[in-house]
Amino acid sequence: MKRILSIVCVGVMPIMTLAQTTYNPSQGVNGLFALFGSWLKLALPILISLAVVWFVWNIFRYIIAGSEDDKKAARVGMIWGIIGIFVMVSVWGLVGILQSTFGTSGASANIGDQLPI
Repeated sequence: MKRILSIVCVGVMPIMTLAQTTYNPSQGVNGLFALFGSWLKLALPILISLAVVWFVWNIFRYIIAGSEDDKKAARVGMIWGIIGIFVMVSVWGLVGILQSTFGTSGASANIGDQLPI
């Protein structure tokens, strides 16, 4: 498990280094929402993918389980996978609602806007 976690962390590091969005207090609430939105744009698809993989893995565990204890453990894993996917998609939707309510569109994707020329 530690080996899998370290491989995932090494694979995610390049994505995290691209997240160089900084918050300037003069931007106010819009800048803060943009900062959190940019973090969620990077992290949420990865977490949802991991939750789907967890869910599918537990389906396979349930299918090949021999004893009732193994089936029960796989069933609990499937339930937690569904709960995790639901929570993450709900948070994603909530952020979208907040962005549309407050009129923010998230962080700027243009690198040229951030260069001091």
